[in-house]
Amino acid sequence: MGLVMGTFSMQSKQVSYHKDKADDDLEMTMVCHRPEGLDQLEAQTNFSKRELQVLYRGFKNECPSGIVNEETFKQIYSQFFPHGDASTYAHFLFNAFDTTNSGSIKFEDFVTALSILLRGSITEKLQWTFNLYDINRDGYINKEEMTDIVRAIYDMMGKYTYPVLKTDAPKQHVDAFFQKMDKNRDGVVTLDEFIFSCQEDDNIMRSLQLFENVI
Repeated sequence: MGLVMGTFSMQSKQVSYHKDKADDDLEMTMVCHRPEGLDQLEAQTNFSKRELQVLYRGFKNECPSGIVNEETFKQIYSQFFPHGDASTYAHFLFNAFDTTNSGSIKFEDFVTALSILLRGSITEKLQWTFNLYDINRDGYINKEEMTDIVRAIYDMMGKYTYPVLKTDAPKQHVDAFFQKMDKNRDGVVTLDEFIFSCQEDDNIMRSLQLFENVI
């Protein structure tokens, strides 16, 4: 997740901080989609107005139209994984950002998700991750969904995955996931089971704190 966040935040750092409100208003009139006002986004997220301005300029630098379709999202994300195929994982990630199933990601979608992943509570972060894994959005993670996610991650890492993966590695990973998460052994993982199991795991808890100070 930090990789897709970094795409826009790194680009935004190249932009001068000295543009005034008139410049911002002019920029916003030149795009296909004009985002909500900064005051409203500031109230809806955990970002300051200045942070939102920087994020918007980075977003617009990558996406001049003001929206991101799936193909563009995949192109941006794949830049971080030149030795693997990130397209499938990027597809799942895109769907997690596109909460309205519109087929595109607006700045509001992007910054709302970013706010959760960087500044949200532990529960909010885990809920977002659960929704990423719950591919069909039925409220459960089944073994087929988890297998698709794991294979997508392995494909994305490519030949530089260490240690070198065996052909049965995805199955082993999924079996371990369900052994840990599926508390009642009914073959699916619910949100409550997922959150409870993650909160028991110190490694997962530490990983959730990694990007809190990115911006």
